[in-house]
Parts: sequence; C-alpha cells; structure tokens
Amino acid sequence: MNRKKVKLFLMTLMLFVLTNASVFAEDIDKIANVNSQKLGIITIIPPLLAILLAFITKNVVISLFFGVMSGCFILQVGNGENILSGIVLSFLDFISRALHSLADPWNAGIILQVLCIGGVINLVGKMGGAKAIAEALAKRARSSKGAQIISWLLGLIVFFDDYANSLIVGPIMRPVFDKMNISRERLSFVIDATAAPIAGLAIISTWIGLEVGLIHNAFNSIGVEMDAFGVFLKTIPFRFYNILILAFIVISTIMMREFGPMRKAEYIARRKENITSELDQGIEELDDMAPKEGVELCVWNAIIPIGVLIVSALVAFYYSGYSTIMGGDKSELINLLKSQPFSFDAIRECFSASDASVALFQSALFASIVAILMAKIRKIYTISESIEVWIDGMKTLMITGVILILAWSLSAVIKEVGTASFLIKYLSSAIPKFLLPSIIFILGAIISFSTGTAYGTMGILMPLAIPLAYSISPDTGYVVASTSAVLSGAVFGDHCSPISDTTILSSMGSGCDLMAHVKTQMPYAIFTAVITILFGYIPVGLGLPIYFALPLALLSIAIGIRIIGKRTDVDDLEFEKQLEKEGIHF
Repeated sequence: MNRKKVKLFLMTLMLFVLTNASVFAEDIDKIANVNSQKLGIITIIPPLLAILLAFITKNVVISLFFGVMSGCFILQVGNGENILSGIVLSFLDFISRALHSLADPWNAGIILQVLCIGGVINLVGKMGGAKAIAEALAKRARSSKGAQIISWLLGLIVFFDDYANSLIVGPIMRPVFDKMNISRERLSFVIDATAAPIAGLAIISTWIGLEVGLIHNAFNSIGVEMDAFGVFLKTIPFRFYNILILAFIVISTIMMREFGPMRKAEYIARRKENITSELDQGIEELDDMAPKEGVELCVWNAIIPIGVLIVSALVAFYYSGYSTIMGGDKSELINLLKSQPFSFDAIRECFSASDASVALFQSALFASIVAILMAKIRKIYTISESIEVWIDGMKTLMITGVILILAWSLSAVIKEVGTASFLIKYLSSAIPKFLLPSIIFILGAIISFSTGTAYGTMGILMPLAIPLAYSISPDTGYVVASTSAVLSGAVFGDHCSPISDTTILSSMGSGCDLMAHVKTQMPYAIFTAVITILFGYIPVGLGLPIYFALPLALLSIAIGIRIIGKRTDVDDLEFEKQLEKEGIHF
C-alpha cells in the first residue's frame, strides 16, 4: 500500500509539472475573471497576507513568499484538491512560477543588469574613485551653507546606489560638518534624503531594474503593450516625494531655518566650541565602500566606469530601438530613421522601441569589463582579483534578485486568482478618481515605513496599482501618476524608517545616534509627504498638468519652511531658556 501511495503521489507530481506549463499558455484573463467571480473577497488574501506579514515580520522575503504560497493554495483548493495535497501542489506551483519568471528573457536581463551594476559600483569604491570625488568636493566647502550644498551635490553624484551614497558621503563630509559646527543629525538627514530619493529617480542605478521590471509585468498582467522604460521616464516628474525632499534640503539650507527636534540639534551644535571629541566616542567606522589599502585616490577611477555605464546605456537604448524599428513594418518610422537618424524625434522613437532589459544589461556588462581592465592597468588589482571584487559587489544585490522573483511570482498568482479583477469590479466606481494616486502613496508610505524597504513595497503594490488605475481611467497620464505614487510612497519608508538599511547606514556614516537621526528627520519626512499629497497627487488627480503641479508643490515646500522654520544662526533667548530647563547650558 505504501509503495502504491508513493507511486500515486509521484505520478501526481509529474502530471502537475507536465501540465503546469499549459496553464500559463491558457487565456489567463478568462481564468482570472472566473476566479474573481467564484472566489470573491478571498482573492485579496495573497496581497493582503503579504502586507500584514510585512508589518508583523519586518521581512519582505518571508512576506512575499507566503503571499505567493497563499495564492497558489487558493488555486489548488479551488480546483478541488484537499488541504494536504493542496499544500504540496502549492509549493510546486510556486517553484514553477519562480522558474517561469526567470525563463522570461526580459526578467533575466533585468536581474543580470542589477547584478552587473552592483559589481561596477563595488569596483569603483575599492579603486578609490568615489572617495576621490567626495574629497575633491569636500575641500570646496567654505561655509555652513557651502558644506551642506556640497554634501547634497555629492549625494546627487553618487546617484547609482543608495547604499553607496550613505557609505561614501557620510564619512567624507563628517569632519567638514564638524568644522562648520553643523550637527551630525543634520548631516544624517542630508545623506539619507539624497540616498533612496535620487537612486529611485536615476535612469542608471541599482533601482531601475526593479522599477522597470515591475512596471513591465504590471502592464503585461492587464494585456496592455507598453514601453516600461518609457513609462519609468514619464513617472520622474510625478515623483513628488523624491523631488520635494531633495528640494527641502536646498531650501532649508539657504533659508537657514529648521523646525522640530532638528532645530534644537542645530541650535546647540552651532553654539558649541568643540563637539567632535564628544560625538566620535563609540562610533563604528564603515569600510564596505572603503578603497583598497594603499591605493592612490583618483577621480578618473569613478568618472570613467560610471561614464561608460551611462554613455553605453544611451547607445544601447538607441541601437536596440533602431534595430526593432528597422526590422518592423512601420514605414513612416523607418523613413524617419533613414533620413534623420539622430534627430530628436528619431532618438525618442528609438528609446521608446528599445528593449530596456537587454540595453541595460549590455551597458552594465561593458562598464564592468572597462572597470576590471582599469583596475589592472592602474595596477590596483590583477584581473582575477578584479573579478573577485566585481562578484563580491554582486552579492550585495542578490536580495534584489530574490525580491524580484518573488514579486513577479506574486504578480502572476494574484492575476490568476483574480485579485485585480475583483478590486477593479468593486473599487473602480467606489474610489474617486482624483484620490487614487494619494491613496496609493499613503499605502506605500505606511508599508515601506513598517518594513523599512522600498523594494518589497513596490513588489507588493505595483501589480495592484496599475490595473486599478487603468480600470478607473486608461489615460496614460493618470496611470503614470498612479505608478509614480507607488514608487514615491515606497521611497518614503526607505528614507525615514528606523529599520531601513539606508537610515541605519546614514546614521552610522555620519556618526549620529540612530534614534536621534530618526527623531530629527521624521518631521521633515512627514511634512514633505503631506505636501506631496495636498499639492502634488491630489491636484494631479484632479487633472492639473504636471508643469503646474510640480512648481506649486515646490513653492509650498518653500512657504512651509519659511512659516514653520526658525533661524538657527540667530540667538533666541526664549529658546535658550527652554533648553536650560532641560539641562543644556551655553
């Protein structure tokens, strides 16, 4: 009997594996509609479970995994399987979906380019290029305002990765800020507010693979052919939180105004004669991005590899789109490329028609080769050592690949379960059109703050946000605004959550206590998020063009700082009396 049961079990597994591929070949849209009607509210369990577990466990990998598993289990039990066999078959279904996502050339290209960029960044750091640029700029700081603007510019220059930003800018600018009597809390804020926000906006970064991949998959889930990279580019002006928090740094620096706990920290720091010895006690130095010992710092060790990465990406995008158009049947576009191959219209059409995953992988691999050869030519590493450093850099981004695979699998399973169909049916008429981008941003902000990760938040929300937005209004601008709300909301948590990697690294890199950093920057993040909703996503949802909405939001930031903030470079006797009651004397 036991052998018969084993044989029966194995035959069941084989039949499942053999027939599972055909499930993907069927009309998933029909299956989704049937399941949404049959299962009803049960269809929201997979994404809801992923969100709840994200809150409870603070671990996005576990949350996404069980979200996928719950969807697979619902499908199996819905097809008549009992609980025991349903669990086994659900696991096999999960494996099949993970493999299916990796088998897609687009997905594979996205993961490979993410890993390659991680390798390039590690090589640039170990060759001393990033530190050389940081030190060159730090020497130009001559005043308090200058130091903060230089730090902000450094954050923009190290656009390619939020971790690299936190690890490079902090240790370099810390002595400069101390010299200018600027608080470590302010330095932490400047670093943190230019890490995730700029990495999320950059067209070449460790983030773009995830962002473009999720956008591509979400549009595919509703059967809409859309250039994912083109959509990504269109979301940039709608990333209100990213743009506004970057503007907040500059505006508050120029005005010399602070509010909340940051004002207290700045007021005290500017009036103390020697704060360095007190603050440096017990500080843990970070060496993840430290150059190889004894290497001569040279800005070209960063400029050349990163420059090659950017330029080759642009060339790869153009070539990919050019090949696609010339191999197609659109005579008008073909004639355009033949007659004016480098006109603005031709370049725009080529970029729109390009395969972003392939182009990014090509450029990242080429930049990797250039960086490896540079390390050899400049006698920093041998070829073998360079490859080891390159691979070591890949390891830091393996988690991105894992999250992508899980996110793609979750997207596939909630589509088949019918989650989007159910939500569209009941919410498309219930949610006011103008409020959806704001609701998406708020939900993204809550999830990302609770989990400390932007990646997981994007993976959970993107498969739901785009179908829902498209069902309410297929207008491209509206869908783009809703897509950007996912990306902006996710950045909020990555920026200010106390359990976010970049928050922790920013506080460590600047030599600031973690909770002091969180406490001082939290009011700034919340203030910016409120402006994002009131003067960004709500006006856009009401139909206000972005070229009016974005300046309005920026103006609101400036007015808000002017009204709420108070000068820190001017003595305030009443404030000093309050501080003296707290035991702080000048």
